[in-house]
Amino acid sequence: MKKILLAFLLVLFVFTSSYSQQKFSVSKFITPADSFNKHRLWEVNGACASTFGVAMIGLNYAWYANYPRSSFHFFNDNKEWLQMDKCGHSWTAYNEAFIASTMYQWAGVSQRKAAIYGAAWGFTLQLTIEILDGLSKEWGFSPGDATANTIGAGLFLGNELLWRDQRVRLKFSTTRRNYDDAILEQRANELYGKSLPERILKDYNAQSYWLSFNIASFLKKENHFPKWLNVAVGYGADNMFGALSNTWSYDINGKPLSSANAATQAFTTINRNDLNPYRQFFLSPDIDFTKIKTRHKLLRDLFQLMNMIKFPAPTLEYNSQHQTKFHWLLI
Repeated sequence: MKKILLAFLLVLFVFTSSYSQQKFSVSKFITPADSFNKHRLWEVNGACASTFGVAMIGLNYAWYANYPRSSFHFFNDNKEWLQMDKCGHSWTAYNEAFIASTMYQWAGVSQRKAAIYGAAWGFTLQLTIEILDGLSKEWGFSPGDATANTIGAGLFLGNELLWRDQRVRLKFSTTRRNYDDAILEQRANELYGKSLPERILKDYNAQSYWLSFNIASFLKKENHFPKWLNVAVGYGADNMFGALSNTWSYDINGKPLSSANAATQAFTTINRNDLNPYRQFFLSPDIDFTKIKTRHKLLRDLFQLMNMIKFPAPTLEYNSQHQTKFHWLLI
């Protein structure tokens, strides 16, 4: 969960850092150069390298420095959180690849090479986080996370190499989830944070990840299917108040038990295994904002970023509890 939050912030940091260093308008940032521009390429490489360095130093200082180091080791967390964390890794790597590729296209690098460089950056940024995990006693290098990172960067690269367009986009949606039960609300505060930004980015029970298909791009050119209208299939999960089960404990001071204080003898255990974690599968319309025609350059740039998020829309849900639900508006 921690890695998804930090990786998400890294996506935003990559964009804002590169934008500030280039000293050009947002429109020029999105619009590729007419031909290869060596000066721009050096700027892009410098922005990527400095962003990478600053982000890794900040990440180490803000998180890993608070936990003991260890020799490099692996950790299998594939069964945790019903794989919602793996979806988050894929989404992050996909969008890091998109941002980096856009930067290289701005420098006049060919579409194919920019896609390859972008995918490499997306994978590398995420891989570095996994390596830091592998050197921390609290966690370990997760092959499952590395696989999810590869899938995300690979999806972006595959779209570019096959169609020179992102016909299948990986998107994200979430909202602020409030829990009626006081015990569950307290547990959610401990796991997912109390503030609105923390809850939006960290609460797996409120998140959904989507593969959004642009149908018109798969049809013949003379088709009349709206080019901006996508069909999205999504995945989510609910009733998760622990990585593997809904049982948790507090030490004598009322603090949640972790590996750091697990030796504490006096503790209270909360068992809420009456709440069975379950998977959710969604079907919903979506919007590809880049297919909406506009002459306003800044608006076109904004549409690029908006495509990271699934547009709220009526949604059909089927879940692993064998329930079928209809949501008038799923956010």
